[in-house]
Amino acid sequence: MNSEPPSTASVPGIPIACKDCNIYQLCLPLGVGEADLNLLDRIIKRRRPLRRREHLFRVGDPFQAIYAVRAGTIKTYTPTMDGNEQVIGFHLPGELVGLDAISSSVHPCAARALETTSVCEIPFDRLESLAVHVPALQRQMLRVLSKEIQHDHTLLMQISKKAAEERLAALLMSLSLRFQARGFSAAEFHLSMSRNDMANYLGLAVETVCRVFGRMQDEGILDVRRKHIAIKDMARLRKLAGTPEGDLGGIPVRAA
Repeated sequence: MNSEPPSTASVPGIPIACKDCNIYQLCLPLGVGEADLNLLDRIIKRRRPLRRREHLFRVGDPFQAIYAVRAGTIKTYTPTMDGNEQVIGFHLPGELVGLDAISSSVHPCAARALETTSVCEIPFDRLESLAVHVPALQRQMLRVLSKEIQHDHTLLMQISKKAAEERLAALLMSLSLRFQARGFSAAEFHLSMSRNDMANYLGLAVETVCRVFGRMQDEGILDVRRKHIAIKDMARLRKLAGTPEGDLGGIPVRAA
């Protein structure tokens, strides 16, 4: 199994249909028949790739679309009063970004690429119209929104009740299981986010995150080489994270 992170679903500049995308089953079209998928494909816009640190949207931008990550990683965050950031989530290929703007019609957070990232833009007004005629699409939207609520609950539990080592283990298990769901190695992957971003997300000091990484390496749980992670003892990491077998839990990436 390939251990490299998921790459672009198509050659840059060459359009690809939803049904031919190698991550489409992890995205919105899950459970949608081919005929209806073709209808969905007609309303989707393939944007040019985002460069590292380029914004997909900013706080207060009008809500017009939700976005499906095709390749790369998106970080969502909110600016703080002191000019810093509060990281909300990390979004991998097959995950949706922008759902939390539906109720207010403006984006309550910002979304920025952590590496070269490709996204599909799904205009929400056209998606709503299409969902009226495609019941499977309506059901999938409800599943996505339900996962958003579940993720919020899980995140609060992880941040409020767990020690630093358990929080980091939960994040790594979440990434491991999500890479595995995309057909890549669960035991070896590249972290596109910085130690600062991980610390911010987990509510820890960056020095604490670095120490925990070092301790996990000393104990034989991980092999850490800068941003490259190899999980050497999956059972111990899973136990630290409190992640049951078959559960895509841990600290999840929100579908923000």
